[in-house]
Amino acid sequence: MTETPFPHVFRPVTLRGHELKNRIVFGAHTANMSEGGLPLDRHFGYYRERARGGAAMIVVEPSPPHPTAILTRGNFLAEDVVIPHFRKVTDACHEHGTVMCHQIYHTGAHGDQDNSWTAYWSPSGQVSHHDPWGSHVMTDQEIEELVDAFIRQAERDQAGGFDGVDLFAGYSCLIDQFWSPLTNRRDDRWGGSLENRLRFVTRIVEGIRRTCGEDFIVGMTVSGGEPYPGGLTMADKLEVFAWLDERGLCDYLSCGAGSYLNQFSKIVPSFHFDTPLGPDEAGEIKSVVRHALVTAEARVKTPQRAEEALSAGKCDLVSIVRGQIADPHLANKAASGRADDIRPCISCNQLCLGRRLRDYWISCLVNPSVGRETLWDGDGAPQTISPRHILVVGGGPAGLETARVAAMRSHRVTLVEKDAELGGQFRLAAGQPERGEVGEFLTWCSHQLEKLQVRIILNTKMSADDVRAFGADDVILATGSVPTRTGFQRAFPHVERLEGAEQDNVMTAHDILEGRAVPGTNVLLLDDINGWWPASGTALHLALARHMVTVVTAAEKPAEQLDFSRTGDTTRERFWKLGVEVICGHALSAWRGNTATLMNLYTADTEERDFDSLVLATTNTVEDSLRRELADDDLRIHNLGDAVAARTASMAIFEARTLAMTL
Repeated sequence: MTETPFPHVFRPVTLRGHELKNRIVFGAHTANMSEGGLPLDRHFGYYRERARGGAAMIVVEPSPPHPTAILTRGNFLAEDVVIPHFRKVTDACHEHGTVMCHQIYHTGAHGDQDNSWTAYWSPSGQVSHHDPWGSHVMTDQEIEELVDAFIRQAERDQAGGFDGVDLFAGYSCLIDQFWSPLTNRRDDRWGGSLENRLRFVTRIVEGIRRTCGEDFIVGMTVSGGEPYPGGLTMADKLEVFAWLDERGLCDYLSCGAGSYLNQFSKIVPSFHFDTPLGPDEAGEIKSVVRHALVTAEARVKTPQRAEEALSAGKCDLVSIVRGQIADPHLANKAASGRADDIRPCISCNQLCLGRRLRDYWISCLVNPSVGRETLWDGDGAPQTISPRHILVVGGGPAGLETARVAAMRSHRVTLVEKDAELGGQFRLAAGQPERGEVGEFLTWCSHQLEKLQVRIILNTKMSADDVRAFGADDVILATGSVPTRTGFQRAFPHVERLEGAEQDNVMTAHDILEGRAVPGTNVLLLDDINGWWPASGTALHLALARHMVTVVTAAEKPAEQLDFSRTGDTTRERFWKLGVEVICGHALSAWRGNTATLMNLYTADTEERDFDSLVLATTNTVEDSLRRELADDDLRIHNLGDAVAARTASMAIFEARTLAMTL
């Protein structure tokens, strides 16, 4: 193997008799890909590709062991029918030397009645932090029922070929609801003293050891101190972990961040959080355990950060989840000296957590093969037997991905971009506050095109005659979209143009981010996209530049669209701290001079307020003039991305990959 700059990452380690070939774990997360409660083709391809890519251990997404634990549409059945399907997954991953574990979870009070159709079971009947409802105080018999359910699930997992299980004991879910005095008010054998509060998990682990044998791994996913008085402090948690470790009840502890107790966004932290989050608390855990391995997770993300955490002695393993979603071959690339080729996760959460929270199967904005690995045979690109000359017009996300994949398949590719830099509107997104990771992805794209010898022509706007004269076998029109300057709002579908939209003191979010316009001190931002990033990110950009910012939106709350990726709450936090005012449930009925007429969409009442400038953040308009000019030509033309309809970068990249795989 090529000498690696990550010696600690690629040092093998033994976990309860199983050798891990490196320290990289693909940790548990809900991919939500099951069909009828079974792990079928989509799951098979998803996990096999991460094993192919070099992950030393995979912890497959959680199974609820009992009807009261069901949380998502895609949860696996707690029945023996799953065993042969899991065996297919584990056999395929074992072929690549990957140790396979399976998480078992129960979120206790924080359930989902729409999926489970049951009451939530908890130690003391506390309220759910997942929804507005309450939970059921378990009887002694019901607790015993759950203990047995966990053991039976581990037995199924062993039959399905897993080397061990991971007990979900963090984030204020059922197991650590028993641990915490904040959520365990019982006065029987399951509450009170530390030993009583740990009785539930102790009984589970002892039962698994008896049933599955001494070489079966039992790990735990845990989290740090609870952020409220009366909860477990980090010191209290360390006492718990030391107690468990001393009794041999855990083979590894995987330390994450966040909690269902009002810190949910920190569990899968976006770019709004520091990097990395997990290693410091993992280091505290490592200082008190003598037998269990300790895994650091939460924004570790890259081999470089993994090496830093491991070399500092903060952990024994690193869980890189979104990093290996974005690039399933992260481990192998790092091991072979190709870390620069690792496709970077941009921590946007849009298609991983964002799709999971809408109860879809997950995917990835920068890697559309996620969830399609079986269909596409992984994250590669099959070589063509008939190389062609491909002209790509437009260097935004759609054009970049088309050029990259077409070149990987041995086509000869030329990419022409009208601007001086590649990236299109995604480059503008990279300039918004805290979104620099988008820029890292664009840099990766550029480097890949260079390695693949794609010819890139910048500062050139192609005309229809230029395209005709180029002589390409296929023409890809990825010309994107442009800002709409009419001020059209969905609240007024009968009004094509906002009164006053043509004034000199009106500009678009794109004008601001490109530096083409500088607004006055007091800015009104018209948000007709429910707080999506061109609106909310631009508002933050202006506020940080010391403008007074007021956002008017028809949405029910600020940054509403961002809630799908769990960046809405952290954006609203920034609005509060920066003094951004958001007027919800309103539209802008007129802009006269410096005066805005704001209409309450519930009452139709209006009020007038003065501002220096108006910034429009509305849905873009397709730029398809080249397609229309070439419509009657006898050319192989493909139109994709925003040039088809103004949407998101994820759709542009998905359409590009799909097209390039067929050229």
